[in-house]
Amino acid sequence: MDLSTILKPEAVKVISAASSKKRLLQDFGDVAASAYGLNASSIVDALQERESLGPTGVGHGVAIPHARNNQLDSVVGAFILLEKPVDFNAVDRQPVDIAFALFAPEAAGVEHLKALALVSRTLRESTICAKLRANHDPATLYTILTENQKSQAA
Repeated sequence: MDLSTILKPEAVKVISAASSKKRLLQDFGDVAASAYGLNASSIVDALQERESLGPTGVGHGVAIPHARNNQLDSVVGAFILLEKPVDFNAVDRQPVDIAFALFAPEAAGVEHLKALALVSRTLRESTICAKLRANHDPATLYTILTENQKSQAA
């Protein structure tokens, strides 16, 4: 599994300003609807329900919100780079400007965990995060996210 198998280029967005964590989750619902044909409100509800269990802000300006949804057959993702960071109740209390959401089928077990681990490993790399923050073109961001996987596999 690599990021190109779960992330479509059209699911990568740059947003100038999300006013809050809730607004960012709504933006993910919109991206999931346009890129994957999912119901935006059910995605937002699932993400908010998951956030109520504990924040998915993992630190260093990165969040990995994730949720299960019965509209899916496989794990898919969406990436948003925020030009203005938002408070996400992250573990290090730093605002978030890099967010990668994962949406998994209700029955996905190992596949969901592998995708979460892959995204976490990728966004733990400070060089990748620096490249993402330095670019505001969605096509370039998609390339940065997916090329790392290909170079590691070679």
